[in-house]
Amino acid sequence: METYATVMTEHLNSHGALFGGQLLMWVDQYAWMAASLDFPGKHLVTRAMDSIDFAAGAPNGSILRFVIEKKRVGISSATYAVVVYSNVPDDVQSVPHGEHEYKIFETTVTFVAVDADGKKINLQ
Repeated sequence: METYATVMTEHLNSHGALFGGQLLMWVDQYAWMAASLDFPGKHLVTRAMDSIDFAAGAPNGSILRFVIEKKRVGISSATYAVVVYSNVPDDVQSVPHGEHEYKIFETTVTFVAVDADGKKINLQ
C-alpha cells in the first residue's frame, strides 16, 4: 500500500522540521490501515516497531510518501515494512521540490490480532 501526507506547520518541532512523534503516528496509523485491509474483521493492535532511526528531517511543505508492504504472517501476528520518503531534502536550498525523493525513515511494525478481552487470537 502507498499513501501520502503533507508536512504542515502544526507538525513541526522547534527546529522547523517534522516532529518525530508525528511521523511515528503516521507510520503506525498507515501500517495499521494496510493490516486491517489484509485482515478484515480482525481487531489488530500494534505490538512492536523494530527500530526508530530518523535518517533525515522533513521541512514544512514536504510531501511524504509511505510505502507499506506485508513481510511476515504468523499465527496471530503480521509484520509490515514501512519506508517513508520526502520530496524535499534537509537542505531545501539544494534541490527544488519534487525533483528527487529522499528516504527519511524505515521500520517494521508488528500487529497482533486480539479478542474483546485483549487476548491473542488466530489471524486466519
